[in-house]
Amino acid sequence: MLALLVAGTVAARAQEGRPKLQLPENADVGGYLARMGFQAAAREVFDFEATPRRGGGGPSDVLLEIMSVAANSDVHEVIDRVQSGAGAILSSKLGYPATAVVQFSVILSEVCQNIIEHAEAPGWVAAQAYNWTKRLGRYVVVISVMDVGRGFRGSLTDEHSARYGDRWADATALEAAFLHGLTRFPDSGRGQGIQQIRRQVRRWDGAITIRSGTARIGQVPEWDDTPPLVDGMSPLPGSQISIILPARLAE
Repeated sequence: MLALLVAGTVAARAQEGRPKLQLPENADVGGYLARMGFQAAAREVFDFEATPRRGGGGPSDVLLEIMSVAANSDVHEVIDRVQSGAGAILSSKLGYPATAVVQFSVILSEVCQNIIEHAEAPGWVAAQAYNWTKRLGRYVVVISVMDVGRGFRGSLTDEHSARYGDRWADATALEAAFLHGLTRFPDSGRGQGIQQIRRQVRRWDGAITIRSGTARIGQVPEWDDTPPLVDGMSPLPGSQISIILPARLAE
């Protein structure tokens, strides 16, 4: 869903007008898109005919509907929504303690702040719990953040490209930020959000991947077979951060 918003934004820039979007006719898919707030977000990007929301209420496994992130006030709203409604899902679906809500909020705050400080362009965030019965045999929470900004290489070029010379590329920039903690700030200790996220995700035996430009890098747990580094991909404007947090295993 977030990738559709990114694709629509890129298309709009290329053709100087909103692209048209054909929503799926399947009632279940339409209901899911509505529940995640996709249509509301898509109105800012596409021309399309909105479909009425099908299905009723009942308990929802959505931790955070799709939200646009463009300013610090948006980050505060993200955190407020999560802290008001995520606790029950994190405890019932994932078996996390009550204190995990605060740590979960910190992760979301950091990935959203990345959009504002580094992308300098529109971005979106969403989070939901899924039952990965076949893939993992337990519930997971999936967090996705995407933007259409400068990407990691663009953000780090001024400060770090000279030291890498001809080796400076999308994959090199991701390694510099993800593995070595380099940031666009010359001051040591500033902009360490990615490193904080990595540590917390590792504590929860989760996975995190970052895609930017033509490369993708990740911290991969034993239950995931995603390659830790992939290069030569189709170019992605901006960046995509994906985090998967699995339910706690019984002692």
